[in-house]
Amino acid sequence: MVVETKKIRNVVLLGHSGSGKTTLAETMLYEAGALERRGSIEDGNTVSDYTDIERERGNSIFTTLMHANWRGNKINILDTPGADDFTGEVVSSMKVADTAIMTVNAAHGLEVGTELIWEYIEAFETPAVFVINQLDHDKADYEMTLQEIRERFGPKVIPVQYPANVGIGFNTIIDALRMVMYVFNDDGGKPEKRDIPESEIAKAQEMHNALVEAAAENDETLMELFFDHGSLNEEELAKGLTIALAQQEIFPVFCTSAVRNMGSGRLMGFLNDICPSPADRPEAKLTNGETLKCDSSFKNTIIIYKTLTEPRVGNVSYFKVYSGKLKNGDELINAKNAQVERFSHIYVANGKKREEVSHLNAGDIGVAVKLKDAHTNNTLNEKGVDRAIQPIQFPSPRIRMAVNTDNKNDIEKMAKALHQIQEEDPTAKVEHSAELKQILLLGQGQLHLDLIKYRIEKVYDIDIQFESPRIPYRETITRPSNEVYRHKKQSGGAGQFGEVHMRIEPYTEGMPDPHDLSVRNVEVESLKTGGKLVFLWCIVGGSIDSKFSNAIKKGILLKMEEGPLTGSACQDIRVCIYDGKMHPVDSNDMAFQIAASMAFKNAFVNAGPQLLEPIYELEVLCYAEVMGDVMSDLQSRRAIIMGIDTQGNYQKISAHVPLAELHQYSTSLRSLTQGKSKFEMTFYEYQPVPPDIQKDLIARHRQVAEEV
Repeated sequence: MVVETKKIRNVVLLGHSGSGKTTLAETMLYEAGALERRGSIEDGNTVSDYTDIERERGNSIFTTLMHANWRGNKINILDTPGADDFTGEVVSSMKVADTAIMTVNAAHGLEVGTELIWEYIEAFETPAVFVINQLDHDKADYEMTLQEIRERFGPKVIPVQYPANVGIGFNTIIDALRMVMYVFNDDGGKPEKRDIPESEIAKAQEMHNALVEAAAENDETLMELFFDHGSLNEEELAKGLTIALAQQEIFPVFCTSAVRNMGSGRLMGFLNDICPSPADRPEAKLTNGETLKCDSSFKNTIIIYKTLTEPRVGNVSYFKVYSGKLKNGDELINAKNAQVERFSHIYVANGKKREEVSHLNAGDIGVAVKLKDAHTNNTLNEKGVDRAIQPIQFPSPRIRMAVNTDNKNDIEKMAKALHQIQEEDPTAKVEHSAELKQILLLGQGQLHLDLIKYRIEKVYDIDIQFESPRIPYRETITRPSNEVYRHKKQSGGAGQFGEVHMRIEPYTEGMPDPHDLSVRNVEVESLKTGGKLVFLWCIVGGSIDSKFSNAIKKGILLKMEEGPLTGSACQDIRVCIYDGKMHPVDSNDMAFQIAASMAFKNAFVNAGPQLLEPIYELEVLCYAEVMGDVMSDLQSRRAIIMGIDTQGNYQKISAHVPLAELHQYSTSLRSLTQGKSKFEMTFYEYQPVPPDIQKDLIARHRQVAEEV
């Protein structure tokens, strides 16, 4: 189906896991006639959640693109996963959506996943509609759920509907916008329209008036009409609500039971009549500060928001046309790498089913296969156009594991598979750490990493294991130390001779030069692993020729790569070379490099050596009733609690925690809070390791070294 830009509605289904997004999507497609019969999660035959792993787990892992024809308009539906581990799928979908549908489980009320997703609605400035779903559940509580939504998101939350009855017998919705009562039969579907009972008129009229006032407030003409007539007609009301919704001045609330097909048709009508088309949304921001209007008469610009690899197909690219009219056979140029990509076939999708179309207009969402070198976040343009749409900002990883395989012949194959997955999923990162001598996989949570492991084993036929990642400790010193080391070697032919007199001391920014030495030259080396080496050449009288300065510095740097305590990198040390000896024949670069390396090592162990560990800033969002358990767990991890704050209905705990204590924290937190929590972690600083732990780490390092 191909329609003009004004007739497109791009909506994204959001919500906490278990709020019923996939079932709602299925019902919306059925109501629009895109399906002859509805599938179910239990039967594993929904249009969304069509992959093997989603059917096995019974919930969404990937975003699914679907579409439906509703009264001449095309509604593109993006069903996103609710688990926080797959937040990247949410962010990429919101980039291309024009309206967000936030589903809330009437039996559970406002859950933490809903609050967390709302941050993205605010960031993208996306018009949003709330759907209170599962009103047929025996524990459904509409009033409590609505109150929680209003308390968290404010007075802009205005109900369009409310249920006349909730629970097992739910079958009646009172619509305050159209001032009508919908009564459904047991099978749902198209309801019977009835007059609102006298007992409900006052409540419905009060809600209707609130909608009218919200519609009038954002347009001067409508405001004048409202003051003149005390109300607005249906056309005026629709116009006002469209403006208010687009400007995030109103967040309407609808009622549904997706599983019983009650209320979804009315929701589809609202999306069709009131929600904005891509042409009605603000112009897209470009990386150069300019903007791009969504217009089919312009030259082609698209962005790839999602990439997947399918067996026997290869790369599948999901994209949105931001401007122009993309046709079969068009060639676009990747703004990132200048690679020309030919769109031999263009498809629209309903889950795994794809239908080829001749073209797509600006604002529409489509699928292409077998693009050569185009990935998520790439902008592609028509020849002669130089545009780059602001890229999707994906969340930083929160968990890391080392990855290995018992079959050493599969290591290269495993690395290739990991990088392929990283291309598809920007929230997954792969690091080949030379420092830790491990391949690290970073993701959003344990479930996220488990999914990647599953895919590598099933798709690429490689058995992999997760291991505890090593900690990137750092070594430094706490006091000055002087050392003299002579390297002398005679073994036939030319010998080696070099003697170095060295002082090492802790380095801090702005510290004065040593008062008892004559500084001839200062070199500051910013180390790849962080921190600095400050190298002072203080030789007076030529006891060591300055031509050996670089060799001495190189010897120090080599030793700093693997420090004397645990083999960790050293940092923030000032080294003064103040004396030494050389031989006219036997002195060379290698001799002084070795002498400097040994002098540094010996001086280091006498300079109050200190092991440093990475400290991360952790923010945990959880319910008040589990806050005590979360705090106790953090304290057992050597955390320093920095503060507690309230965010909506939730508590935000801020803490500084050693990275060594955060291994598998995602799994532990999920267990403590029954999955109703979220955390974010960012590197903060390096701090000294407690003496007992330092002693244990040094002993373990020596034991490993002896075994080797």
